[in-house]
Amino acid sequence: MTRVLQVRRGNAAQNNDFTGLVGEITMDTDAKTLRIHDGETLGGFALARADNAATNTGTFDISSVPDDFWAELIKKHTNAVIPMTETTPCPINSQCSYLDYIVGGNEKPRWVQVVLICQNPDAGYAIGDEVWAFGIGARANPMPNWTINQDGLHLCLMVGHEKYWASHRDTGITTELADENWRILFRVYY
Repeated sequence: MTRVLQVRRGNAAQNNDFTGLVGEITMDTDAKTLRIHDGETLGGFALARADNAATNTGTFDISSVPDDFWAELIKKHTNAVIPMTETTPCPINSQCSYLDYIVGGNEKPRWVQVVLICQNPDAGYAIGDEVWAFGIGARANPMPNWTINQDGLHLCLMVGHEKYWASHRDTGITTELADENWRILFRVYY
């Protein structure tokens, strides 16, 4: 037995007065096209039909989109300021089991980022360069564990007596990093 998928449908006026759920699809029976909804835009977003797109090839010019559209779009997606704090950079040490850093306060972080900061030229990087993609032993892009107790927020990066590495800036080849050339920094986003 064949299964049939039927989506919500209505004429153009009905679709124009409808705000669908996030990801909902409706059919415009007048235009014979589909509309995709984001949960907040009245009428959703109409998809172009292949038969209409073929006759309009090359007619869309992105510079014709009004500036207020872009301003509103940016405002909608960047209206929140995310508070961030960072630790004092400390030396990396591949001879330790783990690196534990205590940050004051007991607020739960949204995420924690770990970066390496070059102190002496190494692996093609210059002094002051930040490396966000690095590894320890067989682990790429290690993320710290974090816990909160009476002392504050604990950030713990497992090292396991393994060497730090990064892709060489110029060649992309995995390159072992010298401990004395790098510092590690935690950024905490709340």
